[in-house]
Amino acid sequence: MLRMPPGRVRRVIRQAVRGRPRRVRLDNDQRRAQLLALARAAFSDRAYDDVSIDDIAREAKISKGLLYHYFPTKRDLYVAGLREIAADLVQAVTSVPPNLAPIDQARAGLDAYLDHITRHARAYVSLMRGGIGSDPEVAEVVEGVRTQLADTFVKDQPFAPLLAGNARFETTVRGWIGFVEHATIDWCVHQRMSRDDLRELLVEILFGIMKAALPPVFRPTLS
Repeated sequence: MLRMPPGRVRRVIRQAVRGRPRRVRLDNDQRRAQLLALARAAFSDRAYDDVSIDDIAREAKISKGLLYHYFPTKRDLYVAGLREIAADLVQAVTSVPPNLAPIDQARAGLDAYLDHITRHARAYVSLMRGGIGSDPEVAEVVEGVRTQLADTFVKDQPFAPLLAGNARFETTVRGWIGFVEHATIDWCVHQRMSRDDLRELLVEILFGIMKAALPPVFRPTLS
């Protein structure tokens, strides 16, 4: 049996170590943020089933076991990334200045919404299409976005407190949010019209259906 000289053994070990990806030590929050950023990019670019945990661990330069320490399953990683995408979208829309005229409030909210999804189109489509089917936690995230957006677009309107709990009004606004969702997904994919044309179309539809849903006494406040 041939034995390698000790000096050569050491050289071989050093070469093997140099050939491995260097692992960067991060604290828990930094590592979690890194994994979420990689997951968001992966799930935005590829279908859920096509995303590999091995690939994400390799990109992060960590073992798969360490990744599972932060996110026990691929589904956990997906849902966590989805929550971040949702939070970013809601934050963008809720940062609109208050005390604007109703139509300016709607335009500003839609501008913020469209600006955000223009920058993050693939992540937005991934969020709203829900990549793993009828998963209840994914459905909860998407439904939470819809509810917060519906609240945001009417919360500063003068009639909003008086119509809280009004089924006709709330159904109208939530129906419009659904239309916005589908129209903007289509726009992200096909770009059939300009961004400003899309915004004005969405504003016109909102005010048209709100006039139909509001009691007559509140309709002048939309002007």
